[in-house]
Amino acid sequence: MPEWLAEHSIEIFGAIAGILYVFLEIRQNILLWPLGIITSAVYIFVFRENGFYAGMVLQLYYLVISVYGWRVWWHGARSMGQRAESMEQKPGLAVRRIGLKTGVICLAVSLALWGGLWYVLDRWTDSPVPLWDGLITSLSVVATWMLTHKILEQWHVWIIANSLAVVVYLVVGMYPTTVLFFVYAVMAVVGLREWRKSPVENN
Repeated sequence: MPEWLAEHSIEIFGAIAGILYVFLEIRQNILLWPLGIITSAVYIFVFRENGFYAGMVLQLYYLVISVYGWRVWWHGARSMGQRAESMEQKPGLAVRRIGLKTGVICLAVSLALWGGLWYVLDRWTDSPVPLWDGLITSLSVVATWMLTHKILEQWHVWIIANSLAVVVYLVVGMYPTTVLFFVYAVMAVVGLREWRKSPVENN
């Protein structure tokens, strides 16, 4: 057991950081973004070591989108008159419902990304599950963009993506990551319930 823990220490650290990230997301706390940068850096290494190349690219995307999300939430809070030193985002950028046009665009982007990633992973990498790796990645890309704008329906996308990831990572033997995504799936349900309690804007 100690040997296994030592061999998977980086993956375990990433899993713990990832769980804390989602907790902060549920709380609508702006500190989720810097923590997301750390978590993504860890999982770039983890996914590369396990042949999940789409997942690795996804983490690079997370690094960039975390900086963007941090900026959007911060300026959203400032524009609502929050004090600069406040870290709680609830009084700032409001939770909103997705509009029809945005929903159609998100669906189209998800399908296009899935098809492209599936093709690339199947043809040019040794990914053990190119179809599923591509699908989880495409859903996660869109859900993270939705998070930067505090769109309530991002939680529905996360529930689907995380549930798929649990099965995939369990099959390939990435057990700490399987536990992480199981917790993610459960916390996505909790997050949906909690965000529904906030004042919600309709687009």
